[in-house]
Amino acid sequence: MLDAASFQYALENTQVLHAPERRIDSFGSTSFRFYLVTELMDSVNQIRIRDGRLHAERPQIIAPGHLQRMLLEGFGEKAEQFMDWLQSNASHLAVLKYGFQFRKTDVKEYTVHNSIEEVVQRLKDQVEYADDPLSAIIQGVDEGWEVSLLKFASDMIQESSGANLGDFRRRGLI
Repeated sequence: MLDAASFQYALENTQVLHAPERRIDSFGSTSFRFYLVTELMDSVNQIRIRDGRLHAERPQIIAPGHLQRMLLEGFGEKAEQFMDWLQSNASHLAVLKYGFQFRKTDVKEYTVHNSIEEVVQRLKDQVEYADDPLSAIIQGVDEGWEVSLLKFASDMIQESSGANLGDFRRRGLI
């Protein structure tokens, strides 16, 4: 288990080197192919590549009443006041719930002996040749590689949410 400092280090040292061209679909599930590249800590020019899939389920609209039940459990009077405000402003509120499934069985892992720059360039060439709009290349931290992957997922949610809300509004769902 990562301690707080290692967790923070993994977050701060995660970079998306090649972002997917597409975002999370509003009305269906989305499957991203990822290549997560990490340097082995005590080895020169040894790079671990994790090749796998991250599956995003269809975003769901959460109504204010359901949100209230989800958020108020274990909270006191101030939280109830906030929820009252939330309900009175419900016409201005839309909350989307994103669900991700990460299956470790989809992950292949291998180590190569090259510089990180050469490995990344080779992966960029491979992704460009495959012409897959849902591929990503992420550089992260070996010990906290799952944190790096979850940061990528979180970034995809943030980048997708505006378009997803717009799609739901156009269809009259919110």
